[in-house]
Amino acid sequence: MDEASKLLEFGFTQYETACYLALVAEHPSNGSRLSKASGVVRSRIYDVLRNLTRKGFVFEVEPGQYVPLPPDELKKRIQSRFETNLSILESQFETFSVKSAYEYLLTLQGYGNVMEKARDIIINAQQELYVRLFPETGHGLEKHLKDASARGVGIRYITMGDIPLSFDCQIIHPGSDGIRAKIGGESIDIIADKREALVGIFEEGQSNSSPIIWTRNKGFVVSNRDSLRHDFYHYFLDKVYDRNEPLSEREQQIYAFIKADD
Repeated sequence: MDEASKLLEFGFTQYETACYLALVAEHPSNGSRLSKASGVVRSRIYDVLRNLTRKGFVFEVEPGQYVPLPPDELKKRIQSRFETNLSILESQFETFSVKSAYEYLLTLQGYGNVMEKARDIIINAQQELYVRLFPETGHGLEKHLKDASARGVGIRYITMGDIPLSFDCQIIHPGSDGIRAKIGGESIDIIADKREALVGIFEEGQSNSSPIIWTRNKGFVVSNRDSLRHDFYHYFLDKVYDRNEPLSEREQQIYAFIKADD
């Protein structure tokens, strides 16, 4: 079951997991009943109970009668242990890390992994986000972008299709309908705070194997931010010179903002 797999991730053995969950379901209980309920053979159940008792996850309230540490307390204990270990790990990283001005271009694969990183970047943005997204990806990140905007992060949004207007600085990329066929898939571009970039193309039919670049390399970040910034100019030029339409008051405000946003 899912609960069992999660306890295994937190350092429980398979037998300890089965025994603890069986005890949560029915307690107090003795070794014989736990053996039947958990599937742990009787010759091992008492060793397992002793280990769980030693770790403080099980208590012997009467001779041969056991109860579990309440699940909410187990959660608190695991959380406290991991926070302590993470703090120690962070200190070790600071001690052993080699300082370098160079940042690698790292490749992520798997649509879920890329979207998880995209959400992480948006959640941790502090000042600005330049994004260029197709509708499906935009929909998956919409809540996080709105949350970022609500906490004061400036959103500069280039939509690659018909996405509802949600931000003050938002435009639709000219000819976005034909770009998917031209590039062979759907691009994703997220630039946060002039310091972090997630850029690439989910290739048609290969979104889980398409390489997407994530980096904090300053040159890469700045050049891709500039590319997205100039996509706004593409929109203005297309409207004024190709469609012979004047910019609306809102578009004029966006133009003035982007022009100053270097």
